[in-house]
Amino acid sequence: MTEPSKDLERISTWGWDSARQFEYDESGSELPPARVVAQHRGEYVLRAPWGKAIGVAPGRMRYRASRGREMPAVGDWVLVGPAQDGPATIVEILSRRTAFVRRKAGTDAEEQVVAANVDVAMLMSSLNQNLSPRRIERYLVAARESGARPVVVLTKRDLVEDAETIVAQIKEVAAGADVIAVSSVDGTGLEQIRSYLEPAKTVALLGSSGVGKSTLVNTLAGEQLLLTQDVREIDDKGRHTTTHREIFLMQDGSLILDTPGMRELGLVEADEGLGETFDDVIAVATGCRFRDCTHEREPGCRVQEALRAGTLTPERWDSYVKLQKEAAFEVRRRDVGTAQVSKKRWKQIHKDMRKTPKKGS
Repeated sequence: MTEPSKDLERISTWGWDSARQFEYDESGSELPPARVVAQHRGEYVLRAPWGKAIGVAPGRMRYRASRGREMPAVGDWVLVGPAQDGPATIVEILSRRTAFVRRKAGTDAEEQVVAANVDVAMLMSSLNQNLSPRRIERYLVAARESGARPVVVLTKRDLVEDAETIVAQIKEVAAGADVIAVSSVDGTGLEQIRSYLEPAKTVALLGSSGVGKSTLVNTLAGEQLLLTQDVREIDDKGRHTTTHREIFLMQDGSLILDTPGMRELGLVEADEGLGETFDDVIAVATGCRFRDCTHEREPGCRVQEALRAGTLTPERWDSYVKLQKEAAFEVRRRDVGTAQVSKKRWKQIHKDMRKTPKKGS
């Protein structure tokens, strides 16, 4: 590896901008910054001022990390230490402007940053029998909570005849987010997708397996960057093609972050995301006569009135209640987890202190 350079102009292609430069200058750091563009098990692919490099997180970083979000993720800007013959050492994660976080499936408290420093989050679902407005609501909550701009992308437009009707239904739950129906076969909607692609801006593709994320990347790139597989006809489910997260530099200078399919998306934080995604539901609920209305049998309950009148569907109300309860549960779980980690660390500190010989003994 060559000696790290202070010439940061080369990483502007990967999203380094004047605001990042100002923060870096203010910090007075002598370590060069780099962007994490891919992750393979314990190693990270970096784009640094001197070019492409491999980075690793040191043991002390893994030891300090009480949550998954405290480890490097694809899209992160990091500071790296010098390396001679081996991988560079990731010393610090720079502040994240946005972070799409989920709770990993099958775990009690482990969090995972799916994508960091993303400008636009394209939430993808195919226009087939597996299309779920409830799943799209969940993704919208997570995307808005991340800070990125959400766009709903409905793929495989060429396979359905009533796409306009479905798009209209999804727009009702999208709460102002753009909804685009696309086809990588006949090119429908691709120009709308390209309108979000800007030089040095990062667009993340998020969704379940088999919705066409890799196919869209290949179509936009004009070449086969990623392998794709067909969806099984028997159950309409896709097979995992993308096995890791990676940022691709397009010919127009834009950056596309492809992600593996997610079977589950457990919410971690959702206050702002819920507020923006369900603003219509919240507006109804805040009109109830009593502040502590449970929205069940109280007189003057605007929610029950809206449900009876059909201006609020039971499915959307149930979805809001479910996600609200899940978000509240995650807050309690995180508080307990933080306390347990803190207790464990202090226990180890006291144990180490007892092992240290006292002066004069």
